[in-house]
Amino acid sequence: MAISARNQLKGTVKDVRLGTVMAQVAIDIGGQEVVAAITRDSVENLGIAAGEQVTAVIKATEVMVMK
Repeated sequence: MAISARNQLKGTVKDVRLGTVMAQVAIDIGGQEVVAAITRDSVENLGIAAGEQVTAVIKATEVMVMK
């Protein structure tokens, strides 16, 4: 599948916390953690679970850089 978002980070799901409507998915990206808030339906439809290999796709108009 082609996608326009340039920031694509491959990683492993560390944890999934399911709420009634939303879910938090923690992804280990080479020792750093990215947490995504997505719908519970998306987690269930995609079969996202701890240990799964996923890609975090980040589409942003602004990225801050700190040194």
